[in-house]
Amino acid sequence: MNAIPSKLYVLGCLLFAFLVSLSAQEFPAESSGAQSPQAESLEARLRRAIKKHGIPGLSCAVVHKGELVFSAGYGFADLENDVPVTDATVYRLASISKPVTAVLIMQLVEQGTLDLDADVSALLSEWPKKRWPVTCRQLLAHLGGVRHYKLFEVESTKRYRDQTAALARFSKDPLLHEPGSKYAYSTFGFNLLAAVVEERHGKKFGEVVQEHIAVPANAPTLQDDDQRRLIKGRAQGYVMRGNRLQNSKLMDSSYKLGGGGLCASAKDLARFAQALMAGRLLKLETRKAMWTEQRTVAGKLVGYALGFGVREIQGKRVIQHSGAQSRVSTMLCMLPEEQIAVVIMCNLEGARLGGLAQQIAFSVSREASRRDVGGKE
Repeated sequence: MNAIPSKLYVLGCLLFAFLVSLSAQEFPAESSGAQSPQAESLEARLRRAIKKHGIPGLSCAVVHKGELVFSAGYGFADLENDVPVTDATVYRLASISKPVTAVLIMQLVEQGTLDLDADVSALLSEWPKKRWPVTCRQLLAHLGGVRHYKLFEVESTKRYRDQTAALARFSKDPLLHEPGSKYAYSTFGFNLLAAVVEERHGKKFGEVVQEHIAVPANAPTLQDDDQRRLIKGRAQGYVMRGNRLQNSKLMDSSYKLGGGGLCASAKDLARFAQALMAGRLLKLETRKAMWTEQRTVAGKLVGYALGFGVREIQGKRVIQHSGAQSRVSTMLCMLPEEQIAVVIMCNLEGARLGGLAQQIAFSVSREASRRDVGGKE
């Protein structure tokens, strides 16, 4: 009696696996930008990564010297409903929300309405005085001693009205160490910064992001990842368990907008990077300070600036940030001196995209150098 349903179930599973594999091979749902040899090579790199990691859906965008030179989507944004990815698909930014928060903080500094080195307890009544004072500068560099997640508290489903209310999750906990003495990555530290942004502007964090980042960067999908609001093109998310894809755990991002609760399409995140490199979001001197690698009080470099990771690779300065949380893996990589930015976002947890983004950025750099040499000849 159960033989036929069982066979149908097996065939259905095989068909599903085939479609997932096929999506990585045959469904570039939408792309833009000239299909130069460089673009074709870029696409080949993306397809290899999709196949290697079994990624259901992925989007990539590249900007160079103020132009969006590549934007494409591959696979499925929603496997259960056969919704293809496009270059407009919206993903959670995860920790790439931190650079956005950093820019908002530095805008306040430019306006003269925020002292980076003031004790946060003097700025926010909801942040109680600690054993040591902690400053926005220290929080931006993960030097503030504010704790990160505890076990089992990462994916909250509780709704918070704003970032100030969300401070209740960690505000009563002691600092891990004297601020400035150690580097300790902390999403909650950026949640505290988001609350400072709300206090200074007198508005909710998502509204400030829209007005002061999304509009000037011409990046309309850059917004808070509100689970109740209808967000067109928002991707579903998946996690690989063994060799089988499963839906990601539920999460309400309202508790951590500043540290990991924003969303955008890949091309709009690339536009954010483009606007930042072009000086439309911050002055040159402010951006320089924000991208300067920070040190502990003992003088040890920490590999992190104010809201951005900083590295030197092959003699080039690389400004970058990755993101990883329920539903997504994300990467933003910039070569600021050449005004190159690469964004890769996918709806599979645990996919490592940093190396791929760097490879693409350096490939664009080499191609531009070759064109420049050829033009001079």
